[in-house]
Amino acid sequence: MKAALPESGGGGPVVVTGAGGFIGRALVERLVGRGTPVIAVLRQAAALPEAAEPRVLGELTAATDWSPLLARARAVVHLASRAHAPTRDEQRWIESEAEAGGSLARQAKNAGVARLVLLSSIKVLGERTQDLPFGAHQPPAPQEVYGMAKWRLEEAMRAAAGDALAILRPPLVYGPGVKANFLALLRLVDSGLPLPFAAIDNRRSLVFLDNLLDLIETALVHPAAAGGTFLLRDEEEVSTAELVRRIARALGRRPRLFVCPPALLRLAASLAGRAGAGDRLLASLRIDDLATRQRLDWRPRVALDDGLAATARWYRRRRP
Repeated sequence: MKAALPESGGGGPVVVTGAGGFIGRALVERLVGRGTPVIAVLRQAAALPEAAEPRVLGELTAATDWSPLLARARAVVHLASRAHAPTRDEQRWIESEAEAGGSLARQAKNAGVARLVLLSSIKVLGERTQDLPFGAHQPPAPQEVYGMAKWRLEEAMRAAAGDALAILRPPLVYGPGVKANFLALLRLVDSGLPLPFAAIDNRRSLVFLDNLLDLIETALVHPAAAGGTFLLRDEEEVSTAELVRRIARALGRRPRLFVCPPALLRLAASLAGRAGAGDRLLASLRIDDLATRQRLDWRPRVALDDGLAATARWYRRRRP
């Protein structure tokens, strides 16, 4: 049984920002299904479970007035952010995201909200690992704009909310409804085209959507989550080649992999202006989440193959 939220939070709803996104929509459905009242904050109108209370606020800024929502809220989950940085004025974008999050955290604290949960990113610690995985006490070292933005957002919200805030740093999240790079990989494997990944011997951490939602729920109520920063991943870590094989199996396809020297793949990605994408295919990104498991009594309950199977079923249903 999950612990109750601290008494100071009352019995009000959970405010979920970014409720129209991949993770936000799934979280709202999960909470509503458990009978938890939810205020779903959206940039624009979107379909949500009937029991959720939608609020369309447009772009969130430091000037957003949260008082009508926070006056009766017991917790906030902040998921709203752009998945990709703009091509111009990156520093201004970083600061605007931090200012908006800091304002939300400050107003939540002033309203007596018991717990805030921020979904950050493992990219705060970097883009790749060498000999050792990223660990709980590793200092931030973001290497790209997105990671820098998440780090600044963490700092701004921590300064405003203090120990009321719990920060989660997931790796790539996959599951039904996934978008962007993982959806592109699903399409690529499903195409049946030969892929030059057979010689890639890296290790990548991923997390299935339901495993992430479990930890968000835990962070909302667990006393030990207060003021903490938590890493997470699925039980297995796999190479890019093995991930393609597992996806192909989930899709009912025969994996078609051939050997191409990784150095040549890296060069091709760089020449195509996709060095970052090439690095994600070739480099390792490993996570040690033992501290999260011990402190919050959490572990991923959905295995990688089961998560990929659920994602593949969704993918098959959505195709025209």
